[in-house]
Amino acid sequence: MSSSAKNSASELPLLDLSDASRAVQKKEVSPVELTQACLERIEKLNPRLNAFITITGAAALEEARKAEAEIARGEWKGPLHGIPLAVKDLIETAGVKTTAASAVLKNNVPTADAEVIRRLKSAGAILLGKLNLHEFAYGGSGLIGHFGPARNPWNTAHVTGGSSSGSAAAVAACLCYGAIGTDTAGSIRLPAACCGITGLKPTYGLVSVRGVIPLSWLLDHVGPMTRTAADAALILQAIAAYDPQDIGSQKFPPVYYPSAIEESTAALRLGVARDYWNEVDEETKSAVDSAVTALAKITVGVQEVELSTETDRTVVRCEAYAYQQKYLPANEMAYDPETLRRICSGADVTTPQYIQAQRELLQQRRQILEIFERVDLILTPTTPMLAPTFEELQAEPDQLRNKEMTMLRNTRPFNVYGLPCISLNCGFSECGLPIGLQIIGAPGAEGSVLALAHAYQKQTDWHKQKPLVE
Repeated sequence: MSSSAKNSASELPLLDLSDASRAVQKKEVSPVELTQACLERIEKLNPRLNAFITITGAAALEEARKAEAEIARGEWKGPLHGIPLAVKDLIETAGVKTTAASAVLKNNVPTADAEVIRRLKSAGAILLGKLNLHEFAYGGSGLIGHFGPARNPWNTAHVTGGSSSGSAAAVAACLCYGAIGTDTAGSIRLPAACCGITGLKPTYGLVSVRGVIPLSWLLDHVGPMTRTAADAALILQAIAAYDPQDIGSQKFPPVYYPSAIEESTAALRLGVARDYWNEVDEETKSAVDSAVTALAKITVGVQEVELSTETDRTVVRCEAYAYQQKYLPANEMAYDPETLRRICSGADVTTPQYIQAQRELLQQRRQILEIFERVDLILTPTTPMLAPTFEELQAEPDQLRNKEMTMLRNTRPFNVYGLPCISLNCGFSECGLPIGLQIIGAPGAEGSVLALAHAYQKQTDWHKQKPLVE
């Protein structure tokens, strides 16, 4: 440990990414010390949490030593330089297994990095390994996967939510300083809410999905999962960029997110969509209502907006089925039966049905812009319910999909609209489970979304609380 370091090795992983980054830049702590501390914590806690599928300890330490030498020479690359992160095992990594938590790909070793990995490496980040998920990201519980489910650090009897289950568990349990997740119907925001962290789904096309195993090309998003909005801004700054080789990638005006989060929220107009409060758990409703009241005081105020939770699933069913043709039918027996059932449900979609659904989705992405003529940001509970237990979900396997649909009800519409959304912790239930608040913005309004989340986190300490998983 460096003589000037303020934290013992066991305490280092508990730092927020922003604090760890400042310590590295000031040479108060080295990337090697951070990496070793995270690997020790992973060794201790991952057997209980099952957050990681693959741990790349030797490669991470090698990269950490390289970063340490670069920083010593005055070649600091920016806030992620020397910071240990981890990525969902749906994102291709050259020379490192990418399994999608499926036996179908259990031996799959890509030859090239996904664009988001390339950008993280360019920023100097250290990759600790690949994180668990719901098989092929096709589920909101995190229950199904070849390597077993990740467990919620707040109470391991409960699920993490999915599909970025390992990403949420790893960040919440301080196994890494941040993670990359993917989100097709809520797969960043739902597990963020269930595990009490901050999860950002950027605007559709802001972050490249090239090299990410798809669930639905029109609905997939890649984004950061961190402990704070400030940390999310640092990762987003590194990964948000136009990618001409990704047909879904879009050009947006440049924003420096670490500065944007400090912008005043006083002029922001907030909207609440009451359909998103229907049949919400009472403890969730109370916590989110308190958060809305607090945010009203630091903005112009809150008004009601009309916004339905109803969505059509034709596109995701069809596109998931289309992609999986490269593995079906040769590997049919390797899928979990429930995953196979979900994939094959797309076989019934006709060409006219898909074309019509695709056109309606694109039309909805234009129509939603009208709501932002009256408000700047929209607030909802992230999910209507607390994280269920494994026992509860496994007791009625035929009801799993229905329960997942309920869990994802408040997040799914914003994948259809392609809007930027963040989930952050706004309280806890009596039994100690986290509760999530969702903030939604107009396309490209990540700066405002992050600014309001950051302002809320400066006023509260929900995000500072950590699960006792020692």
